[in-house]
Amino acid sequence: MTKNNITETYDVIILGGGPAGLTAGIYLGRAKVKTLIINEGSIGGQMVLTHAIANFPGVDIDISGRDLSLKMKAQAKAFGCDFESNVEVTGIDLSGELKQVEIDGDEVFAAKSIIIASGGTPRPLGVNGESQFKGQGISYCATCDGDFFTDKEILVVGGGNSALEEAVSLTQYARKVTVIHQFDHFQATEHAIKLAQNNAKISFIMESEIQHIIGDQTLKGVEIMHMKTKARSQVFADGIFIFIGYIANTDSLPDSIILNARNEIITDENMATNIDGVFAAGDVREKQFRQITTAVSDGTIAALSAIDYLQK
Repeated sequence: MTKNNITETYDVIILGGGPAGLTAGIYLGRAKVKTLIINEGSIGGQMVLTHAIANFPGVDIDISGRDLSLKMKAQAKAFGCDFESNVEVTGIDLSGELKQVEIDGDEVFAAKSIIIASGGTPRPLGVNGESQFKGQGISYCATCDGDFFTDKEILVVGGGNSALEEAVSLTQYARKVTVIHQFDHFQATEHAIKLAQNNAKISFIMESEIQHIIGDQTLKGVEIMHMKTKARSQVFADGIFIFIGYIANTDSLPDSIILNARNEIITDENMATNIDGVFAAGDVREKQFRQITTAVSDGTIAALSAIDYLQK
């Protein structure tokens, strides 16, 4: 990464335009801090993959993740934040007092402080056939791809809130939804569990794990193994939706940032990393709970910490 020909200098650069990054931008913009939000994908991060959000305070029940993202972006922009969206971060230099971020291999932006809010990407199953049928029968986003499976039979893999909530949302398209989970119980709220269990279109295969994807030119289904008996069987379906968590987007970060064993950024309660002036917020950092509200909280704290850093 070149350190010459800086395109523009900011007080703070936010890497990531999900709920954590957008919230940080709102707070920084309102405080008249010159702020740039750089986002490699669409604004909203994983939030845009959510069909309906029913537990975010103060908004209409069942607002879509996309609509909430657009509202948050508009608010950050109204407070003066600049945006660079749908770009590729090709270099990051966190050494020195002026941090630098290169995008698309040609533009370099600099700032006194950086907030890393790059979020996570859906965790893959890691079984044979997954890469072959990704985007051709295998999806990680009900909102994006649910309509393609109208009147079809589909599988949902996972047992957390995301898996059960998206299984319910997929019933508006699919004829039948089968949830496959490796444990004998769900890691979801009682409300989400009951919604799924009370839906006539949803059935469950518990204590089972997918061994590989079945198909030739098109996806046909999966082979599963019962975790206790080791018995194997096949389940046929037209599509598979996978919701088994996320992997932190930290691959592009320099080695100077301290990560845990899961490659998540380690921070203190003020969202500060081991590098002065560098903060982290949202799903990219080490934390127990990952919700839109917790990301918003992280973004608030990171912004206030960055303001404090700049003032000092």
